[in-house]
Parts: sequence; structure tokens; C-alpha cells
Amino acid sequence: MARALELARKGLYSTHPNPRVGCVIVRDGRIVGEGWHARAGEPHAEVHALRQAGDKAAGATAYVTLEPCSHHGRTPPCADALIAARVSRVVVAMQDPNPQVAGRGLLRLMENGIAVHCGVLEGEARSLNAGFIKRMELGLPFVRVKLAMSLDGRTAMASGESQWITGPAARAAVQRLRARASVVLTGADTVLADGARLTVRPDELGLNAELTALAMTRPPVRVLVDGRLRVPLSAPFYQAGAALVATCAAASARDRFLEEGHELLAVPGSKGHVDLRKLLAELAGRGCNEVLVEAGPRLAGAFARAGLVDEYQLFMAAKFLGSSARPLLDWPLARMAEAPALKIVDMRAVGDDWRITAVPVPNA
Repeated sequence: MARALELARKGLYSTHPNPRVGCVIVRDGRIVGEGWHARAGEPHAEVHALRQAGDKAAGATAYVTLEPCSHHGRTPPCADALIAARVSRVVVAMQDPNPQVAGRGLLRLMENGIAVHCGVLEGEARSLNAGFIKRMELGLPFVRVKLAMSLDGRTAMASGESQWITGPAARAAVQRLRARASVVLTGADTVLADGARLTVRPDELGLNAELTALAMTRPPVRVLVDGRLRVPLSAPFYQAGAALVATCAAASARDRFLEEGHELLAVPGSKGHVDLRKLLAELAGRGCNEVLVEAGPRLAGAFARAGLVDEYQLFMAAKFLGSSARPLLDWPLARMAEAPALKIVDMRAVGDDWRITAVPVPNA
């Protein structure tokens, strides 16, 4: 199963809106077939592994990181493919949270005399597809907030100057975060201050040629939260390609944006501020699994205050920006008891900088 998860990770940048899945087929103690899902609409991991195994799949054990599908989507059911190949046993990391599957694939296998075992390395499998699982279970995408800061927790000088706080290795890591996301989301302040484009740059990904090519065939949707439509269509963000603009402004501007190749999405809000939970629900309805928020302290703080952040990716540079520089989050707190608790799940050096992965502690 560990090998199947390793294969599944190859789809980290390309399977949206589908989950990342790997499959290994073993017979007489030897691997006879391997496969992983590369892109939506293409064969699933089980099909690739069965093709490689050929006749050796009969009587073999299939290790799959997610319950084989049992419904007809853009591809036929994988459960049927395993049955037709006459495998004798299927070991699954986790049940599929998709209501169209949700145990039906396992049941179909058992009804056809195939032994089934579920729950092997389930934690690792759930982590790999946290966005897909959350979308299926809660109707919301997984929200990852990326922040770059100095040692004193500042993100930009008082003037707004912020390039570059961190070094090339950290910026490459951010490119990979963008590439794996379904959506890269920012706010009007960031676009106006930095001229941000939020594109994925293939030469900075640091991936092999195969994964880079896959990543660039499915670039993330770039979403701009601009409640009052303050960003002009001449901004670099819009010139970099089609974008989705979430706004509270009048829909009368929609045609103007459509003419430029962009989509204007009206989202309820108050005082010109978009309701972020409703925006996330809309994105999930469009098949979005993971949202990467790259924004200034106001929008990042709004996500944090609303309890919408699943994970923080903090890149910390070995420098001070001083007391007049801008804070990490716009989140005024009056008492220590109000301070939200985080759990640091990973911390490592990235070039000359540090990368901290932290998650909110529930009910802290």
C-alpha cells in the first residue's frame, strides 16, 4: 500500500477534480502491475495496473489507495474491471466518500467472491486527498493559506514593498503549492499593490519533465476577490489569462468582463465584502478540491477569523522588517485567551528560509 500511495502522489498536480489514486497488483509475492490516475477523463489507476499485469492479474491481490468506483462516469467502473480480471483479493486504504460510490464498490467486489480488506494506511490516504474528501463530505474545498514573513512576523514594509522576503527555494515551493491547487485565490489589495499574476511558472516548479507537463495541462483557476471591482482590467492579473472574479458589485459589469475572457461571479456579502463561505461553496460546486489563498493580511485574516482555514503554509525568512511593517494577519485580539491555537505538523529548511506547516486545533 505504501507503494500504491507513492504512485498516487504522481497525480498531485493533475487529477483535479478527481482524487489521487494509485494501484499495485501482487501475485505470488511479486509486483506484476502498477498504475496511477493521471487526469480526469483518462483511465483510473486500477485500469493501468491491470493492463500491465495482463493474465497475471488472475488470482492476484490488488492494493488500491481508494475504494474502486462502482458507477459509470467519464470512465467505466473500476470494480467491474477488477472482477473481470479475476483478482482474488482487494486491499483498500479507505472507502470513497463520494456518495455515488461510498461502499458500493467494495460490496460489488464481495458479491463476486473477491476478498476485501479496507483501512490499510488510511491516514496517509486521507491526507493525500484531503480536499476531495472535504468537498464530498462537507461541500467545501480544503483551504490552504500561504504566508511569507520575516522573523518578526511581518509580511511587507509599511509602503507595501514585499518582494522578495524569501529566497528562490521557498518561491519554488510556492509554485508547487499553486500547481497542486484547484484554485489560487487572492484579493484586490494584493493585485493592486504587487501587480500579482498568480500563475504557475513551469521553469520554477523543480519537477521532472513528466510531472511538469501534466501540471501545465491543468493550471489552477485564478480567483480574485474584489467586492467593489477596484482592480482595472488593464492590471497584470487580468492580462495573464482568464480569471474568475468574485464580487458584490452590480452584475451590469458582467458583459465587460466576459468580453475580456473573464467570468464575473456575484456572491452575496455586506458592505462590499464577499461572503467567503458562500464563495467556497460555489467553488466546491464547480469541482474545486483545494484552494490556495495567497493574499494580504486583510483577506487572509478574514479567512482565519471565519474559521475557514484548514492549513497554514508559513515561509519564514531570516530577516527583520521592523515594527512599522505590515502584520501577518489582520486579526485583532484583545486577550491571550482569544489567541487561536495551532499545531505545527511539519517544519523544515527550504534553502535559506524555513517552511512551517500548521493546522488549527479544533475547539481550542
